[in-house]
Amino acid sequence: MRSLRRFVETHLPGHIHEEHVMLTVGEIMLQVRVPLFRIALAFSTSELPVIRLPRRTDLWLESRENQNGPILTPRGGKLLISTRRRELIQFSRDTCGQWEQPSLVSRGWKHSQSHGDYFTINRQQAQRRWPETDDTFHSLDLNPTVVSALDALKITSPTWMQKQTIPILLRGSNVLCASETGSGKTLVYLIPILQKLITQPGDSGSSDPRSLILVPSRELADQVTSVARRLTARMGLTVRFAGGGRGRKGIVKQFDKSKLDILVATPGALVKALKWNELRLDDLCFLALDEADTLFDDTFSELVEEILMQTRIASLASEVQGPEKKAQLAVIGATFPKGVGQLLSKMTDLGGIYTIKSKRLHFLMPHVRQTFKKLRGSDKISELVELLTKQAVEKHGSGVLVFCNTSKTVNWLGYILNDHDIKHSRLHGQMPADMRIGIFESFQKGHSNVLVCTDIASRGLDSCRVETVVNYDFPPTLQDYLHRAGRVGRVGSECQGSVVSFVTHAWDVELVQKIETAARKRCSLPGMESRIKEPIQTNDLLKDDQERV
Repeated sequence: MRSLRRFVETHLPGHIHEEHVMLTVGEIMLQVRVPLFRIALAFSTSELPVIRLPRRTDLWLESRENQNGPILTPRGGKLLISTRRRELIQFSRDTCGQWEQPSLVSRGWKHSQSHGDYFTINRQQAQRRWPETDDTFHSLDLNPTVVSALDALKITSPTWMQKQTIPILLRGSNVLCASETGSGKTLVYLIPILQKLITQPGDSGSSDPRSLILVPSRELADQVTSVARRLTARMGLTVRFAGGGRGRKGIVKQFDKSKLDILVATPGALVKALKWNELRLDDLCFLALDEADTLFDDTFSELVEEILMQTRIASLASEVQGPEKKAQLAVIGATFPKGVGQLLSKMTDLGGIYTIKSKRLHFLMPHVRQTFKKLRGSDKISELVELLTKQAVEKHGSGVLVFCNTSKTVNWLGYILNDHDIKHSRLHGQMPADMRIGIFESFQKGHSNVLVCTDIASRGLDSCRVETVVNYDFPPTLQDYLHRAGRVGRVGSECQGSVVSFVTHAWDVELVQKIETAARKRCSLPGMESRIKEPIQTNDLLKDDQERV
C-alpha cells in the first residue's frame, strides 16, 4: 500500500489526502473520493490517468455551465468599421497609435480585382444632439426685438458655436469662425448684424448698404436672403439680394437707390455694381464672408480682394463706433480657410482677429453613416438606379442628393434617370440664372425627391429633408467631401443621414485611404490645417465629444 501511495503521489496531478483527490475543472476545484486501487489500475493500463467522475458531479457541472451561459468574447465598444473581411472589422474602442499605420480595407483598391469591395463607417451616435446647449437667446444680452424675431420663428436655443461666437461679435471684435457643417453658422453673423442695425441707426438719406453678406453662389444667397427677411419682417429693415447672370440691366435693376440695410451678394455681381458706381461701401458697419474657403479659392479670390480693398475694415473693437466708424468683419466657414491670413493682412491687423474653431473641425461626422463602394465605371449607373429605387420604396418622401463633378455629367445622368422613370431635378453652374431660380427651393418643398447637382449645392445650403447623399463622382478634395457629407445630419434634421460614395479611379482611392485612416485613428482629416502664420487671438473652444456634437 505504501508503494501504491508513493506511485500515486508521483504521477497524479493534484493533492492526495487519504482517498480524496483534488481536481481542477476549468475554474472549479473539486474534491473527489477515488479509491486508490482504481487510480493504480488506470496508471497500469495507460500512460495518462483516466479518472471517472461520479454521475452526480457531471450533472452539477452541466448545471453550472447552463447557469452562467455561453462564454462571451469582450467587444471593443460599438462597431466602427464594417466590411466583408472580418480581420479588418474595427470597434470604436480599438486603439491605434499616433504613428501606427492601421490596416485598411481600401489599401488594395487600386488593383483591378478589388471591384465590388466596400466598407462602412458606422454611426457612433444616433443623431446630432439638439438642443446643443441649455441656454436661450435671452442669455446672450440681445435686443428684445431680435429675441422676439427669433421666438417667432421658433428659434429659442443657440447652438454651441452661436453661444461662443455671438458675444464676441457683439463686443465689436473681428472673428474668424470655423465650425463643422450644419452647426447654425448663418445666425452666427445675422444676429449681430440685426443687433447693430437696431442699436445704431444709420443715415436715412443714404442708399448705400449698411451691412454686406458675401456668399459664393446664388442658391446660398437666396437662402440667406430668405432667412434675413423673415427675421426682419417686423423690424423695418430692408434686405436685398444682388446676383449675377442677368446682364447689366438685371444688376442695375437690383439697386433702386432706396434705403438698404442688408445686402446679400455674390462676388461677381457686387464687383460689377461697384465698377458701374451703382453703390459704395463707405457706410458699411458689418461685413460677413460666408463659406470663406470657397470665397478665398482661385475662383473668387481676386474678386473678394477687390471688394475688401474698397471696404474700411476695423482693426480694433473701438473703431466700429463713432462718426468715423469702420466695418466689423466676420469670416465664416465649415472648413478652415486657407490663405485667408495673407489676404486679410492687407486690410486689417490680424492681431485683432479672434479665431474660433470647434474641436470637431475637419472630423468625420459621428452621427452619419458613410459607405464607400469600389466599382467599375460601367457599374455605377446600375448601382445608383438600384439605390434610388430602394430609397423610394423604403423611405418614401425623403430627399436624395446625387453629386457629380461636372455639369456635363449632371445632364447625362439626368437623361439616364429619365429612361428609368426616376423623377428628379438638376442643378449646376452652367444653367442660365433664370433656370436656376427656385430649383433648390422646389426640392426643399418636396416637389421632387432626387436632386442631381454639382458642388454648387454643397456649400451652406440648408437641407434638413435630405436623408441620403450619393457621391456618383467621388469629390476631388477632402474639403469637398466634408461639404457634401454635411448636407445630412444637420441641426434640426429629424432623419438619420447616410452618405454613399462610388470609388472608381486611382486618385479617388488615395482620398478614400485618408478618410479610412482618419476614421480608424479617430483623428481629423489630413492636410486641412490653416495656413495663417501671423499671431491671432485664438479662442480654441474645446469640449468633450459627448457634449459637442
